[in-house]
Amino acid sequence: MDKISVCIATYNGEKYIKKQLLSILPQLSENDEVIISDDNSTDSTLLIISQINDSRISVSVNKERSGPIGNFEQALKRATGNYIYLSDQDDIWEADKVKITQSLLKDHDLILSDCRVVNENNLVLHESFFNLRGSRKGFWHNLYKNSYVGCCMAFRKEILTYVLPFPRHIHMHDWWIGLLVEVKGKVYFYSSPLIKYVRHGNNASPTGEKGYGLTKQVSNRFFMLLNVVKRLRM
Repeated sequence: MDKISVCIATYNGEKYIKKQLLSILPQLSENDEVIISDDNSTDSTLLIISQINDSRISVSVNKERSGPIGNFEQALKRATGNYIYLSDQDDIWEADKVKITQSLLKDHDLILSDCRVVNENNLVLHESFFNLRGSRKGFWHNLYKNSYVGCCMAFRKEILTYVLPFPRHIHMHDWWIGLLVEVKGKVYFYSSPLIKYVRHGNNASPTGEKGYGLTKQVSNRFFMLLNVVKRLRM
């Protein structure tokens, strides 16, 4: 029987986490799960999650590598579903996200869907992240200009056999996952928005916002490529 694991990394997300979870849970079956790894939040994030009182939600506090990469890795290690969805704590899923994505995962290893970029007041900043980013498949294209944002990704659990563990010297986990599946699996870019991608100035990743300096950009790509080559040789 198919089972979905939604993996969420949280940190001080009290302003957003309830709305996000309430957009996710109605789309899941009783057999599915929401795996939350919290990076030692100091606000009311964990209290708010507990008040939702849904048995499908499983929470642990991250005691290993901190930051988004390590926090997501801990969530992925606990996932028991054969289909895995990555989710940020501060976005909103469209009501048909799971239904559409599950149909596409039957024939692909990883689905990347488009998203509508909004601010925290739900004002649309960009109707299409794909159009904003010039998104398309291809290893070299996405090494140069990454479109693999985790909140828009879902994949078969089998890919974890080659994407985990996450290397120490990579910029972000979602970029790493996308590039490896570009080489070893079958990806599909779905061109309709399936989430509202909320940008509020305190996001863990600046994707879609002001970028890094040239030196940092070159360094990020060098170490990403180096680690991909190392992993493919294993």
